[in-house]
Amino acid sequence: MAERQRGIRIEDARGKGRPVFVSRWAQHKAHEPAPRAVTHDYAVLGYCTAGTTTIEQRGHFTLQAGEVLLIPAGEPHRHVDVQRPEFWMLGFCPVCLLADEASAELLTPFEHVRSGASAVVKIPEPRRAFLEHLFVELRDESERDGGASPAVERSLLTLIISEVSRAADWQARSGAADGLVTETLRYIERHCLEPLSPRDVAAAMHRSPAHLTTAVRRATGRSVQEWIISGRMSEARRRLLHSDEIVAVIAERVGYADATHFIRLFRRAHGVTPTAWRARYRHGTGGEDPPEA
Repeated sequence: MAERQRGIRIEDARGKGRPVFVSRWAQHKAHEPAPRAVTHDYAVLGYCTAGTTTIEQRGHFTLQAGEVLLIPAGEPHRHVDVQRPEFWMLGFCPVCLLADEASAELLTPFEHVRSGASAVVKIPEPRRAFLEHLFVELRDESERDGGASPAVERSLLTLIISEVSRAADWQARSGAADGLVTETLRYIERHCLEPLSPRDVAAAMHRSPAHLTTAVRRATGRSVQEWIISGRMSEARRRLLHSDEIVAVIAERVGYADATHFIRLFRRAHGVTPTAWRARYRHGTGGEDPPEA
């Protein structure tokens, strides 16, 4: 799971680890700058509806009302100044979308940002109320007993990201070459559900395992192995929530031939076994701390 570093919190009433989570967030008190950049294993789309916040993410910029911020998974960022901002915050698991071919294209805007496009998209004023309505609807659906159905969740996520994409000018703003860490994270997201080791990733990146792990840890705070495990655990949680597959089958689907090893890693990451996690979150509200952005 993501490191517990200081940042702006995403309040997720359904508990930590769901494939998609959304909430309303406001900061009306004084907020000191985050002491260091944070990274997390989920992609974030933040829609500012009031106030401003200055963010460090491959440079500094001030997000204003009517603008959307895109944070790809693994992207270091921190809030350096906040002036009574109000946000809709949407987070989702990129590995889970890639596992579902019908949803994989939703990552396209985040890939543009990874490749150098602006992380901020200004929404035309006539479209802002509709975009906020989509956030409200997704939140209301997620708060239903048992949570939103995967189909409804995917449909609303698609509409939200489509609104952002239609407002963006990716071609005019992109052009920066992808770096080693960006390429590594992209490769892990697309292959972590297969048999994959840090040595395999290093070979694909044409680097030594030691060099790659050092570069990735320095940039994101986690090792290559930790990113592999994180992606697998994300997809495992999605399957625990939205399928009736037994734990041994889920273990195999996320890259573990040994179910016992999978259960041990899952317990280490979440504090409970996969079966206990499913029982807690599939029909309950859960009690884990919310994630941070």
